[in-house]
Amino acid sequence: MKKTLIAAALLGALLPLHSWAAPSVPPADPLASPRWGDMRKMMLPAKGRIVFDDKVKVGAPLNAENPLNVPVSVDAGALAGVEEVLVFADFNPINRILRFQPRGAYPALAFRIKLQQSSPVRAAVRTRDGVWHVGGTWVNTTGGGCTLPSTGSGSPEWQKRLGEVSSRVWTRPEGGERVRLRIIHPEDTGLADGVPAFYIQELVLSTDSGQALLQIEGYEPVAENPVFTVDIPATHVAPGYRVRGRDNNGNPISAEVDK
Repeated sequence: MKKTLIAAALLGALLPLHSWAAPSVPPADPLASPRWGDMRKMMLPAKGRIVFDDKVKVGAPLNAENPLNVPVSVDAGALAGVEEVLVFADFNPINRILRFQPRGAYPALAFRIKLQQSSPVRAAVRTRDGVWHVGGTWVNTTGGGCTLPSTGSGSPEWQKRLGEVSSRVWTRPEGGERVRLRIIHPEDTGLADGVPAFYIQELVLSTDSGQALLQIEGYEPVAENPVFTVDIPATHVAPGYRVRGRDNNGNPISAEVDK
């Protein structure tokens, strides 16, 4: 009996420590959403590190009065090597809102979205080392934003102005420039009776010489006549900018942005 105990003790000493460690448990969701597990599987790759990170700032009103037009801002400027940002809402019927790649622009974007009900709105930021940094905030709303038709879809005027781009550029006190774009488009989700999905799928902001600064991949929950605000660092300020893109029906978007 004594020899058996000694042999067991020696065997335990020889085994690597990780053989006795408990399996790793994903960190608890700071927003306590019952859908976070689903979002993690649906939105993020199965492999790779995922961390909740206060450096990813998601701004939105705690109580949104208009579920068709909820202002949201994402700022990942505190992280180095940002390659892409995915924005999504846990409880929307269409979870993905937009994805953007800051190729020369500051890794931040302001825009407006539609919410079907109160929900966490999150941004998952992938950095150059492959880590996904997740931040977010709860937004309370009366709901219905995704299943109501846009006001533009019921008017013949939007057909004449579809894809029209208006813009404003101004100097930032911190240096560089801020560019704001507004695009005429109904941005229908396809969830309203008799109204098919019709939304901007791709948008690229570049310098007048053709250097891409920001690429946006849009989904149905972006608000009607979307407004995008982006900051350009001083190192990438240009005499002018260009906007190119298309919607899911292939209609082109093209404009020159003059100062």
